[in-house]
Amino acid sequence: MTYVEILIRTILAVGLLLLIPRILGKQTLSNMTFNDFVTSITLGSLAANLAFNASLRPSYIVLSLIVITAMSFLLSLIALKSRKMRSWISGSPTVLIENGKIMEASMRKIRYTLDSLNQALRERGVFNIEEVEYALLEDNGRISFLKKDAYRLVTKQDMGLPQQSQAFPVELIMDGVVVEDNLKLHGLTREWLEKGLRQKHRGKKLTDVFYAVRGTQQQLVFDFYEDGIEQPLDQE
Repeated sequence: MTYVEILIRTILAVGLLLLIPRILGKQTLSNMTFNDFVTSITLGSLAANLAFNASLRPSYIVLSLIVITAMSFLLSLIALKSRKMRSWISGSPTVLIENGKIMEASMRKIRYTLDSLNQALRERGVFNIEEVEYALLEDNGRISFLKKDAYRLVTKQDMGLPQQSQAFPVELIMDGVVVEDNLKLHGLTREWLEKGLRQKHRGKKLTDVFYAVRGTQQQLVFDFYEDGIEQPLDQE
């Protein structure tokens, strides 16, 4: 009976952990603010106890999970309504580089080292700190930066080139299955897809396609089950 109880408790814990982020919103996963960090740690601890700690009554732990979820949801609403409370609940960005100058006092205040700053910039593709005009440590612990004008990439607008509008990519075949809903939503048909396949790849059928997408320039891209690669690079 103990094994059965642990099995049921574990399934309940996983189910609750899948449900709670849907209630709190996607920011809990993508934007780990102070509030989200505390909530995640607490929920993980409570869920672990619910799954394995047979000495605690499940009803007590479920009640704690509900209270934590409600508190986090309430704090999120308060942060949404009040700018002052938002700074305390979610935190606020810290300027680390201003006008190309490293803000040592700000870094000491948040106990952020030069090694951490250089590492964060390298992870974003910046190896020379002299290229950075502004850098901020965001609420979620990530670095945002603005390069100096001399180091920014040239755009079509800078060069005076004509600009084309782009469409959102539409996935047409996923795992070898035609996504009929996407075809209908965008006024496309299976016959149109087959015609596009024949034009780009003669002799191929839809059953040969593993993945297909209509790209940002309305172009069709196909990937087939048979790649024609005899020795893949990751093959041992």
